Amino acid sequence: QVQLVESGGGLVQAGGSLRLACAASGNILTINAMAWYRQAPGKQRELVASITSGGNSNYADSVKGRFTISRDNAKNTVYLQMNSLKPEDTTVYYCYANIATGTIGMWYANDNWGQGTQVTVSS
Repeated sequence: QVQLVESGGGLVQAGGSLRLACAASGNILTINAMAWYRQAPGKQRELVASITSGGNSNYADSVKGRFTISRDNAKNTVYLQMNSLKPEDTTVYYCYANIATGTIGMWYANDNWGQGTQVTVSS
């Protein structure tokens, strides 16, 4: 079993910063892509940023230049540094990771999601 545990959400004023963290634990052979998504009530979950195991990152246009995704492979953790936050960034943020689990002789990769963390930006 694999778990993703998020931390770092909260309330911040517009223009402020927050740093989200997501740590993976359990039977992990390797972690492939990791990402952050967000989902507002009544809307589809959208990709905020993603990062490959090699460190290549990709961002939604709405957060380019403001958010930075990074990962610490030794700690099985992905981070999202959010600067210059806007009220429209307010929503629940979810961590995602594609994780290979099992044994060396018999393994499989699954998509895994965190429980979500609320980010609220006041104007």
